[in-house]
Amino acid sequence: MSELGSEEFEEEAEPDLGEYEGERNEAGERNGHGRARLPNGDTYEGQYEGGKRHGQGTYRFKNGARYIGDYHQNKKHGMGTFMYPDGSKYEGDWVDDQRQGQGVYYYPNGDTYSGDWLSHQRHGQGVYTHAETGSKYIGTWVNGKQEGSGELVHLNHRYQGKFVGNTLLGPGKYIFDIGCEQHGTYEQTEQEKDEDEEEEPLAVPVTKWNPDNITGLTHLSPTAEATPPAPVVGDPSEAEAASSEDLPTEGGALLTDQEAELPLPLVSETEAVGVASESLEEKAEVTSRISESEETFAEE
Repeated sequence: MSELGSEEFEEEAEPDLGEYEGERNEAGERNGHGRARLPNGDTYEGQYEGGKRHGQGTYRFKNGARYIGDYHQNKKHGMGTFMYPDGSKYEGDWVDDQRQGQGVYYYPNGDTYSGDWLSHQRHGQGVYTHAETGSKYIGTWVNGKQEGSGELVHLNHRYQGKFVGNTLLGPGKYIFDIGCEQHGTYEQTEQEKDEDEEEEPLAVPVTKWNPDNITGLTHLSPTAEATPPAPVVGDPSEAEAASSEDLPTEGGALLTDQEAELPLPLVSETEAVGVASESLEEKAEVTSRISESEETFAEE
């Protein structure tokens, strides 16, 4: 068949209006339990009310993503689990099609975030755990970034202090398992620029740890410690892996999922070996060297 003939056939073909099989109300609207295939190839099976998805249902996207949970007037609203095409998964609260409230996000590399959400972003109190190292950030989030009081928990030490845009900045302290603390301040450093380099603000400020003094372990924290929120319990057997990084929306365009894997600063543990019985003055030199390796803090 010629190309012209193909175009004529497509123009004459009737548009795909989808299919529906299920209950209807007296007005002929979808109402009760039903199964539908949408014109774009997505499918939905669950509850309807007044012609809209309303109640419990399962929405399957043609790209492999899937949502199982509550709907309200065609929108994800309430408790639900979303399996994304890249293999990540979110279990928790939804408001008007967005992750909002309490929830747990499982990243493709095994990292997890458990805590508060607002408009698809980490916002409020939460815990981000790195699967490879076991390190954690426990504290405050604002629009997806570490902001305010928080704590970094590593294998043999912790850091408590202030964060600004995922960066350590301001007063804080390192707490070491060898039985001492190092107090100090992370201060922003000025970057040397070449003559030809334009004056542009850095996306992530570079900070340096300035130690103050070494003390024994204290009971009071210089920052308000955040209590990790209770994780949302779901059925992990429902997760399915696929191969995309897009966040689909029912019957429309794709929304980009911007939940990046979040790196945390780590330290060399070998420098802290064999100092448990030393004096605080000798520990000061050791902990100072350890804190220097914390200065590299990658942006999200």
